[in-house]
Amino acid sequence: MLALQPLAPDIAPLDAGEQFALDLLLDLSCVLRVDGAATSDVVQLHIVPGGRPTADVTLLGLRHRPRIANGPSLVREVPVRTWLGVGDGLVTVGRDVLRAICNVAGGVREQRSTARDRYQRVPSVESGLVATGGDTERNPLVSAGARALADAVAQAAGRRPCFQVAPWPQGKRWAAALTHDLDVVDWWPAFTTLRVAELTRKGQLGQAMAVIAAAARSGGRDVVWRGVQSVLQAEAQHGVRSTWFILCGTPTLATARAGDLTYRPDGNLARRILGAVGAAGHELGLHGSFATSERPEVFAEQRARLATLTGTEVSGVRQHYLRMHPATTPAQMAAAGFAYDSTIGFADRNGFRLATPDVLPSWSDARQAALPLDEVPFCWMDRALSKYRGVEEPDAWIEDALALADACRVVQGLFVGIWHPNLTPALGFPGAPAAYARLVGELVQRGAHLAPLAELVAWRRVRRTVRAEGVGPDGRPVLRNARAGVVIESLPPRSAHTRG
Repeated sequence: MLALQPLAPDIAPLDAGEQFALDLLLDLSCVLRVDGAATSDVVQLHIVPGGRPTADVTLLGLRHRPRIANGPSLVREVPVRTWLGVGDGLVTVGRDVLRAICNVAGGVREQRSTARDRYQRVPSVESGLVATGGDTERNPLVSAGARALADAVAQAAGRRPCFQVAPWPQGKRWAAALTHDLDVVDWWPAFTTLRVAELTRKGQLGQAMAVIAAAARSGGRDVVWRGVQSVLQAEAQHGVRSTWFILCGTPTLATARAGDLTYRPDGNLARRILGAVGAAGHELGLHGSFATSERPEVFAEQRARLATLTGTEVSGVRQHYLRMHPATTPAQMAAAGFAYDSTIGFADRNGFRLATPDVLPSWSDARQAALPLDEVPFCWMDRALSKYRGVEEPDAWIEDALALADACRVVQGLFVGIWHPNLTPALGFPGAPAAYARLVGELVQRGAHLAPLAELVAWRRVRRTVRAEGVGPDGRPVLRNARAGVVIESLPPRSAHTRG
């Protein structure tokens, strides 16, 4: 167990960003925290001066780390003694490292950036992880640091009883969430035409002809509906429930030409899709249109419209085309009543944009405070490979997803993937439905806890609040606020501690 002793006597109080980083590390570590007076039976955490990395992304000895593609051994091999100290009943963390963690997991550099790509997004190269090179963004560095902290606490405890909060429900060691952005409902032939043009530009003439043939065989009947059904069937086969993000504005010729709103959410086919998704127990969230980034009051309007159409609470949001202003949009989402956002991730590559595949509070650099909004960053998207990387083999997309899922599994994190239900042969993607069915099966086989995002966020909010008051006579923790479904686990004792 850990008694949070946030300051050593000789340093000033932590600022808000440092406290954010410390709370995040402790949350991700799953260490059971103790409120109240520390005793000799409880490991103490002290923040000490120093531990300054040469740059934010070297905070965990990044220069010496293995690439995750070579195997899920990141936690064991990343050297952490440069910022973690372990003694008998004591763990120390370098204060400067906390600021670095805030910068990375809080997305500070990108909030301060004025650069935009053609879709008005902050470009990937503005991320400190991408700027470092070497596929740094494919390593969940902050989460790996949290696992190292948990290991340090266990070492410091030695033969003392040591406990942690179970990382995920039902005894699962990691979690996964499958999500879908419903971008195509009406006017589907236009999307097929655009996809054929894209394949032709890439020189994929054989695949372009296959798409044309598939569209002709469909006869124009139920093309979009069949794509939705294939996703629902693949998930139903394994009892998986997912999250669907729905566009909920009124389309115009201008929005359609911009690639924004292209269907009415109250149209016949859209209502049919919403009904099928809801009836199967999946979550429905808002896919915020372009207007929400420019006129924040539109968030509340679209959220209310979707809630009326579905008869359910709308807890989550993801921006269409991932178009958002990281310095201002999350606060506007919180003001509109959303519990979480899942926009942060890369459009043109796959990886961990906040180095944290998990549920974490959204940090506002301008306010120097955490927002009442959780961020659930996604780490993988189908079109990041086919559109931006020129990879047109669906099985290769799945291999990439599973490599990142394995990285999440190592750090007991949360894999969030985006699969578009319009990825069907008639809409330009031969072989994609079978590939998605394989992904669902592989995640289940790997032992992930799969659930909609709203459920995972709600559970993690509960888990964050669990505290112990101390250790009882029987050596078990005395819980101040035990919560249903949150399990306290006993860790095997260590024979000795090590000093970093």
